[in-house]
Order: sequence, then C-alpha cells, then structure tokens
Amino acid sequence: MSRDNLRWWGWGTLDQTYDLSERPGFWPFLSEELGLTGEERGPQADLDRITLPASRLSPDDLDALTAIVGAEHLSAEHKARVTHAVGKSYPDLMRLRLGQIEHAPDVVVWPGSEEEVAALLALAVRRHWSVIPFGGGSSVTGGLTALGEWPAISLDLARLNQVLAVDPISHTVTAQAGILGPALEQALNVEGFTLGHFPQSFEFSTLGGWIATRAAGQQSIRYGKIEDMVEWLRMVTPQGVIETRHVPASAAGPSLKEMLVGSEGAFGVITQATMRLRPLPTLRDTRGLLFRSFADGVAAIRAMMQSDRPPAMARLSDVAETRAYQALSPARHGRAARLTRTIGTRLMKRRGIELHGACLMILGCEGDEQSVPEDMDAALTVCAAQGAFHLGRSPGEAWYAERFALPYLRDVLLDHGVLVDTLETATTWDNLLPLYQAVGQAIAEAIEAEGVKPLVMCHVSHAYTDGASLYYTFLARQVAGREIAQWELIKRRATETIMQHGGTLSHHHGVGSDHRPWLEREHGPLGVAALRALKHTFDPYGVMNPGKLLEQGP
Repeated sequence: MSRDNLRWWGWGTLDQTYDLSERPGFWPFLSEELGLTGEERGPQADLDRITLPASRLSPDDLDALTAIVGAEHLSAEHKARVTHAVGKSYPDLMRLRLGQIEHAPDVVVWPGSEEEVAALLALAVRRHWSVIPFGGGSSVTGGLTALGEWPAISLDLARLNQVLAVDPISHTVTAQAGILGPALEQALNVEGFTLGHFPQSFEFSTLGGWIATRAAGQQSIRYGKIEDMVEWLRMVTPQGVIETRHVPASAAGPSLKEMLVGSEGAFGVITQATMRLRPLPTLRDTRGLLFRSFADGVAAIRAMMQSDRPPAMARLSDVAETRAYQALSPARHGRAARLTRTIGTRLMKRRGIELHGACLMILGCEGDEQSVPEDMDAALTVCAAQGAFHLGRSPGEAWYAERFALPYLRDVLLDHGVLVDTLETATTWDNLLPLYQAVGQAIAEAIEAEGVKPLVMCHVSHAYTDGASLYYTFLARQVAGREIAQWELIKRRATETIMQHGGTLSHHHGVGSDHRPWLEREHGPLGVAALRALKHTFDPYGVMNPGKLLEQGP
C-alpha cells in the first residue's frame, strides 16, 4: 500500500469513501435526530493552512540521524511531520481540519533494522530527544502526540514489515512489528492459517500497534484478544534489548510478556513478535437476529458464552444503533422487496417484536464444515429461547461486507459539521445493563449541555464467560468555535461515569494521553507506582513516548 494514497486528514485511502447516494434514509434520519438543517459545514482540511513549530534539530542532528538510517529514510518536511503528529481520533482529525497542530515531531525516521532502532534510541538518549513509535497511525487515544519539552523523533516502523517464519508444527508466525494487517493475513492464508485478529482498523494498523495497545478483533470470542495470541515478543529499550521466552506458558514468576504488552511505546519499541495461529476457516456463517430489547439480547449472549459452544462473534446493537443501521440500509425496490418487508413485519409482530424498537444482533460462527453448522444451531437455539426473530444470512453478510467501511462515513459527517466519535469499556454481566444506562445518559447530558441534540448508540462487541464490552458511538451537531471543547466535555463526563460505575478505563483502545488522567483510578496508587518503576527500569532517561500511559519525565 502506497502511503501517498492515504487520506492524511481522515480515514483510509483517497480512492475510497462512504457513498450515501443509494442510502436515501440516512440523512433524513440523522437530520431528525440531531436537528440538522442541511446547511451545516464542518472545517475543511488544508495542508498549507497548518502551521507547525519549526523543527528544533540542527544540521548536525540531521547528519547524525542520516548516518543511521540514510537520507532517503528521514524527513523533516511539512507533510511528513503533519501526518505523524496525530492519530485518528475525533480531536486529532479536528486539529487537522482547524489547522491547530500545537505539537509535532521534529523529524520522521524510517529504520530498516532492529540495529538501527537501537542506534536511534541511543542517539536520543545522548541528545535528549523523545522518541514516539509509529505503526499505522490509527491511535484514537492521543498516543502519537509529541508531548514534552525535548525535540521529538517519530520512529515509523513501516520498513520493518516482513514475515520472518511460519511454523506449521507449532502453529505460530514470527513477524516484524511494522507489518500491516492485510499483508500479515495474506501471508498466513497462503500457508493455511489465520491470526484471526480483525479490528475495524485492520487495513491500516500494524502487528506492533496491536500488541502495544492490547487490541481486540471482531471475532475475539473465537480467537481472543491480541494478548492471548502473543507467544513471544522482542523490544528494544534505551537500556538494551529485552525478549521473552519461546514457550506456550510459564510459571517462572510474574509474566514479563504481560508487562510489555500494552506498554504503548512508553518502555521501548516492539520490533518482533511470535503469534499463535489457527487453521484458516473453511466455512463461515453470519446471521442477523432481532430481539425485543437490549436486555434480551444481552441475556442471549451471556447464555451462549457460558455454554459449551460459544460463537465466533455476537455483536448486539441497542435500539438507537439498530435504527441507524436501518437508515443506512441501501434502498430496495420492487414488488418482491415490498412483499418480503410486509411478511417479515407480520411475523415479527407475532413474536412481540416491533421493528422501530428492536435490537439487532449479528451472529457469526466460523471453522470447518462440521463444527460451524453445529455451533450455529446451538447459538440460534439459545437466541430463540430469548425470543429472537431470525432474519437469515442477508444482514450478517451485509455487515461482513462493510465491516471495515464505516470509518469512511466519519469523514463525510465531519464535512457536514457533525461531531462523531466512539468510546468503549467492559464490565461483568451483573453490572452490564446498569453501566450501559449510566454511560449513555452521561454522554447524552454532556451533549445537551452544549445546547444541541444527542444521538447515542451502543453495542456489545466482545464477550466473555463473566462479562462483555460496551462500545458507544455518539453524534451531535458541532458547536462552531468549540468543536474540540465540546468533545472534551463529553469524554470527561463519560469516562468519569465509567470509573464510578465499575467499568474499565479501556477494553481495547488503550490509554495514550487521553485516558492517562484516570489511570490511577484504574490501577490504584500502588499499581501506578509499579508501572513507574518499570518505566524507570526500561527508560530511566524518559525518552520513550512521554505523556502516554504515564506522566512525562523519567
């Protein structure tokens, strides 16, 4: 993938967008929900309008960097610094559109080997620079901002992008950390394997980024989160190289591997990892179901997770998100489509399900020809016991076909002056519905405090035997002149509510700088002191990604 084709001010590639021309119900739905007039326009990005602080590196500094990576793998040009200054969160994209980039790396470097990474860190220590590891640039928690007083190097791992070995006996792959999701998966599929890790950012995120942020893929019920897949990893720190053992499990004290996974570049640079694999599925079955209520759907997921045959995926949308999906559906015309809708509505009403108030579940199973039908039958039996109406395969296949496309819609909404962002948490089953209500209410009230109408949606996206995650999407008309302050109020009130009501600070987005103020509430003072001790051990000079995960400084 050519990085010249990436949309620097938004998501994905320049040749793709989210086409609403065949989805006539969406803008009327959104206009009614948010009180839009159709005249709203958001700030438009203009690279020439963005003014960056001057690079603080001297010609001698650049010569020293060039001696390590070569002149062709180093850039202090305007676009390179802009595109490495922020990630892909709402405030990040608004800063680009508003031309308000206060912090940017002084230079971007692309090392081609682990030895070059080590040399760059050693140089940074000697010259008092900070180093910000950069993978795919898809952080949504402020993980890439150049904080601190020192000159900053953005260390882009794009050249460390090779699969080093596939072990068909142990079912593992060893790869460099800068490899993008599609390239890794393609290499594995040829060998008959899959990693099974498909976050929504899959096309534009890297193996190292997944590990550094404890990411989760859409089929995490079957394959686990990324930390479940890591067998071995290797990290270059300012104090030297550290690596774990190539073993499936160990009782040799606290897990060093667990200390490195989720470290978000604050301890060092992940350069390689060995990942556990699964055989490439030969069959996939994805269905749609409607439930009378969110509570009924939650009960169904809990029963499936606590059974002997959980599905690969169970994604449950609340009423608001289900209505949004309906509004986004492509137009269907003709007598057959009308007849299908009429019959379907009648059958749902017999089950006590009103389409306007129903909750959609996308249910997926994958594996081999024998296990998938059995798994799906077991899952559908559980859902039927909770009163679900089976919609068949069409909704599931439609969701699967578009599962990486929705981030493109965000750019369209920003163009039309709509604030849109997401946040997520997780909790135990007994607390899931109370937390769902509390956080949704907090987001809505924070939006209303700015004098605009809210649209707050949520889905359960990852589930376990003892609980599940909640993933919120919220929209509102932007308040001109307060676009970022408006978001900050929502984020602060929602996060406070999560912490007060027994949720985790983050289930899979990570900490970055956005969540860092609440980390002590998550781990307690002694826990954060332990993390500081790890930071001091690996990075006593404080050069690694300052202000992320932990406060700035050594």
